[in-house]
Amino acid sequence: MSEQTPVTMNLDGAVARRGLMLVLSSPSGAGKTTLSRQLLSEFSDLTMSISVTTRPKRPGEKEGVDYFFVDKIEFDLMRNKRLLLEHAKVFDHYYGTPAGPVEKALTAGRDILFDIDWQGAQQLKQEKRDDLASIFILPPSTKELEQRLKSRAQDSNKVVAQRMSKAVDEISHWPEYDYVVVNHEIEDALAQVRAILIAERLKRTRQTYLVNFVKRLQDGQ
Repeated sequence: MSEQTPVTMNLDGAVARRGLMLVLSSPSGAGKTTLSRQLLSEFSDLTMSISVTTRPKRPGEKEGVDYFFVDKIEFDLMRNKRLLLEHAKVFDHYYGTPAGPVEKALTAGRDILFDIDWQGAQQLKQEKRDDLASIFILPPSTKELEQRLKSRAQDSNKVVAQRMSKAVDEISHWPEYDYVVVNHEIEDALAQVRAILIAERLKRTRQTYLVNFVKRLQDGQ
């Protein structure tokens, strides 16, 4: 499919709309990572949110590309100064979303994609509800979810069982999202997520140029 590049500048060269924060959440194995990669390849002005973390850098990871790597003192400073839109502790390391780069992108009319869990989504909603559109990805069945986890051949049976157990709690949070997509087939799910993104971009409140544009229409221009 050809790259989706929406017009983000109006005739005066000003930003035509405010960007949005698109959140994808799902239990592990339901397909949100695949969907995220597809969206990023199709939409040139959609970028992945880059988190700050206290986790050590792994081989091949790049500063400012995979994560912003900081120590615990700096992380706590950012959190105390409310410079993080959301944060969480995962396996003894801390992760968070810096507010500055997100606001800069939104103001420039660029969209930010978040691949986060329900807890992070709740925090983002509290901080920037008007800029947020959230989608929860469901598997067609628990049997299919388990099969997908096993077919990835990335985890032991014990880890798969742990992920399945965690999935029950994660799925219970589906009513907290704006949209829900059941991933029967990845292409169908992608088409639905794509449609949601395009529709969200067209919301009246995000098309910041409309006030002046409509005024010119009313003035006969």
